[in-house]
Amino acid sequence: MFTYDVTDIRVRYYDTDQMGIVYYGNYARFYEIGRVEALRGLGLNYKDLEDQGIGMPVYDMKSRFIRPARYDDLLTIRVIVRELPRTRVVFQYEIYNQEGHLLNTGETTLVFLKKGSRLPVTIPDELLEVAKPFFQT
Repeated sequence: MFTYDVTDIRVRYYDTDQMGIVYYGNYARFYEIGRVEALRGLGLNYKDLEDQGIGMPVYDMKSRFIRPARYDDLLTIRVIVRELPRTRVVFQYEIYNQEGHLLNTGETTLVFLKKGSRLPVTIPDELLEVAKPFFQT
């Protein structure tokens, strides 16, 4: 299992609705921040994968709102991958505030595609090599 924490995401005024609560649509952006930084934590850059002709579109997204995130909260996004990816990768997310309260859980499924043909492909070798050690028992 791979776990990575992205810390110090400050809720800005533009993230909130008129009640000072994070607008629900912004959680997709928080998930993306978590995914990109988790890949960077593995030593990979999402842009490099794209430059190699690999796209990773979101196939499915789920979100559960437990407590509201509010203006000026300092968030931690925990990214979890429980299974070694093949043609898909499932990212799970837990978002906490500065007091350690769980605010949101989510999940996205991304598919590896060859950008030109838009056909599914298996996980790129470069990503597979850095991911494997986290899934060996």
